[in-house]
Amino acid sequence: MNTTGAPDPLFSKPWIFIRGVPSLKFLPPEGPAEIAFAGRSNVGKSSLINALTGVKGLARTSNTPGRTQELNYFVPDGYSGSADDLPPAAIVDMPGYGYAKAPKETVDAWTKLVFDYLRGRATLKRVYVLIDSRHGIKKNDEEVLDLLDKAAVSYQIVLTKTDKIKPPAVIKLLEATAKQIAKHPAAFPEILATSSEKNLGMDDLRAAINFAIAN
Repeated sequence: MNTTGAPDPLFSKPWIFIRGVPSLKFLPPEGPAEIAFAGRSNVGKSSLINALTGVKGLARTSNTPGRTQELNYFVPDGYSGSADDLPPAAIVDMPGYGYAKAPKETVDAWTKLVFDYLRGRATLKRVYVLIDSRHGIKKNDEEVLDLLDKAAVSYQIVLTKTDKIKPPAVIKLLEATAKQIAKHPAAFPEILATSSEKNLGMDDLRAAINFAIAN
């Protein structure tokens, strides 16, 4: 939450979609800080981005796992994109992982795109790894956390859909998740609890993003 009284440079303007990136050669030039969102298919990434930015329909939501097949770039509106008028940051919505029903070659292509991006993007400040609060950290989540550790990419866990479980269960999940990530060297220790549907935890997430890009 912005407590300084100054306008929040990230979230005081509406956000817009600028580019879908199907392969690394289509990445925009490195410029503003980038914040990426990762998570299993259907974890609620698109809904979270819409709630975070306050723009309905910015990121396309679907009940069909695996719909996001590109790196989708979003920036605050009102910047020319010139060297002296760059947006303060960009949000990158990454393809969901762990969706086994897609053709193997499609899954492999998504996976290569995401991991190549994570390893090679100098402007990437932090990855927010979304975990469905009803299920906790699964095996394929652990695999992604291990890869982020090896790539030395800073990441933070964001629990989604916390309105779907009872408050005492949220507290227990926060404690259990903190223990699980303690062994991961690239993990930021604070865990965020959110609900896109109820707009819970969005101020905390915005504050975390502002902190990440400033450090």
